[in-house]
Amino acid sequence: MTTDTPARLLTLLSLLQTPREWPGGELADRLGVSRRTVRRDIDRLRELGYPVQATKGADGGYRLVAGKAMPPLVLDDEEAVAIAVGLRAGAGHAVEGLDEASVRALAKLEQVLPGRLRHRVTTLQAATTPLTSGDGPSIAPETLTVMASTVAGRERLRFAYRAADGTASRRLTEPYRLVSTGRRWYLVAYDLDRDDWRTFRVDRVSEPFATGARFTPRELPTGDAAEYLRRSMHRQQRTYDFVVTFAAPADFVAARVPAWLGAPEPVDEGSCRLRGSTGDAPQWVALRLAMLECDFTVHEPRELVDAVRDLGSRLSRAASGGGGGGGGGVRGSESEE
Repeated sequence: MTTDTPARLLTLLSLLQTPREWPGGELADRLGVSRRTVRRDIDRLRELGYPVQATKGADGGYRLVAGKAMPPLVLDDEEAVAIAVGLRAGAGHAVEGLDEASVRALAKLEQVLPGRLRHRVTTLQAATTPLTSGDGPSIAPETLTVMASTVAGRERLRFAYRAADGTASRRLTEPYRLVSTGRRWYLVAYDLDRDDWRTFRVDRVSEPFATGARFTPRELPTGDAAEYLRRSMHRQQRTYDFVVTFAAPADFVAARVPAWLGAPEPVDEGSCRLRGSTGDAPQWVALRLAMLECDFTVHEPRELVDAVRDLGSRLSRAASGGGGGGGGGVRGSESEE
């Protein structure tokens, strides 16, 4: 019999989170208590915000249902490891749709993981190679979790940084937000040594360290981290505008095109047009467009038109065996930001 009420409630909650209905008698047997105690414990869980539904019958039953708010979850060892591995695999690559909230969840989970489980997560991740849709460089999940923790805790962050030209420096910052472009993660932060706002590519960050010093957040000039990053990238890069027409409905293209390229607008029922601006190499954009599984026409700029034509010629030669040279693979390059 479980006499520790908090421990018993946690055990009961863990059972109820299994997607099934539990007869009152079975719960009583599992917990080693009376059915009356089970009913009292169910009432306690409801007071804590857990929506437990009861069914009538000879034995009666209980199940956890969806409620208005998200109550805390109780995970067993295997569940905690599975979730941590999944979040780490996604966080290590700037996968489109994985935003700052997912990284914060990983930070919270790893903070409370027992040492033995953290070791299992690290071992399992090191032994596997994920196949992801991310096109950007991989990032150590620990780097993202440290950054996310300092953003949430308003704690100053120190790290080593390597600029695009290879220059190394040490930075002391007040982190504001993590932003994912779908290909890369960026940190928007106030650089204390330079007394100004800066954006940092997270894959160029190393040795992140939470200093423990708290700060009051400053007002970001644009008021929005994503918009600030967009403007910063446009200032640093040579950008160009492009126009592409797809022989497919707008919703079909929107589900496949990266959000950072823009949103397609319908032309008619069977086609749509995409207008946008980017600083990425035309060769890379051509390859990304070719992956959308529908016919398309590039109207401008001339550099992107030429890149698409060149990519098509190389793919045709590869398919016909006329590519020449060893390996015969399709190669591409990306300009440094």
